Amino acid sequence: MIPLPLTHVAELCPGRLVSAPWANEITGLHIDSRRIEEGDLFVAVGPGVDFCNHAFARGAAATLVPDDAFQALGALGHAVRDRSSARFVAITGSMGKTTTKDILAALCCPQRRTVAAERSYNAELGVPLTLARVDEDTEVCIVELAMRGFGQIAALCSIAGPEIGVVTNVGPVHLEKVGDLEGVVRAKAELVAALPAGGTAIVPAEFPVTRTDVEVVRIGKDVLLESFEPPLLVTSLGTLEVDFSARHLASNALCALAAARALGLELPRRLAVEFTEWRNQESPLPGGGILLNDAWNANPVSVRAALEHLCELASGRRTVAVVGEMAELGAYSEEGHREVAGALSEIGIDIVVAVGPGARAYGGMWVESAEEAVTLVEGLLRPGDCVLVKGARVLGLEVVADALGAAVR
Repeated sequence: MIPLPLTHVAELCPGRLVSAPWANEITGLHIDSRRIEEGDLFVAVGPGVDFCNHAFARGAAATLVPDDAFQALGALGHAVRDRSSARFVAITGSMGKTTTKDILAALCCPQRRTVAAERSYNAELGVPLTLARVDEDTEVCIVELAMRGFGQIAALCSIAGPEIGVVTNVGPVHLEKVGDLEGVVRAKAELVAALPAGGTAIVPAEFPVTRTDVEVVRIGKDVLLESFEPPLLVTSLGTLEVDFSARHLASNALCALAAARALGLELPRRLAVEFTEWRNQESPLPGGGILLNDAWNANPVSVRAALEHLCELASGRRTVAVVGEMAELGAYSEEGHREVAGALSEIGIDIVVAVGPGARAYGGMWVESAEEAVTLVEGLLRPGDCVLVKGARVLGLEVVADALGAAVR
């Protein structure tokens, strides 16, 4: 982290700031005392106030019990960003934010000193924590921006100050907050509106952009997917060998490649991507089976894409889909769950395990919770089966994938 004087921290963050006798600046920022290293600032969020002494025991330069945790973290993140000469990229979208971030980070890291958001550090806590990892020699910083409603992306942009903005796609997500797909577009457009003059907006082909003082790169028009026959990804920007096979990831790769070009990076011949946990993770199951762990979240579009990928992976082997209900769809919820039911039938999944009240529409075998799903799937699984685990974040379906993975280990 670019050091910040404690006097400046005190000015930025109303609250109770306690410093170690030896400290006059901070060189890191955390809200988890277990991650504290010497010289860091520990910001106590909620019950974190009980861990201030632990933070000092680990070498914290100071602890802060802020009047407003979001305001304090945002101010600190922005202060670091203001002191940096790095280039900042922000990624939002209804689906694929984290995957696109992972692919872009894999493109950037061999060529630039890069900081990329951990896991899904994409909201009021995560974005400042990502910015706080920026050091004097950082050349690229990649942040993710979540959207739960209008104004959130604009607020996060005011902290992160991106010069390159990526909108991966627009889909039926968070509709209970923004109403409909037009509302999703409006919310995502806050990223484009926040870019500085001369910045770059990377957006879907039909995404409305009225600004004339930014470069607009349209995925599907200016940047094209020519073919994807794994491992070869052939695009209008060039050809590279990748280590993923899911066809729906190709559009995420196009967004990442466009951002890499905007950063002036070279296109590698081969690209190895370390995907964030619970997203597109493939691992072996007994008898040559495959576990596709995509448990992080779900919407009708992403579920269909995952089901299609499951069938491609299976190549005739028995398919088992552990598919949970979907959250935050608002008035679209009933129709969205019917769409998933149609996809399950159309694609021809052999065994469907539906999880959660909203998933009753899927048919197959229904259970209420992830824990019940573990028991059911463990009892029906055969050697050679290919299993998808996917559902709303609130369900915690990763426990199903963890249980199946543990059986292999």
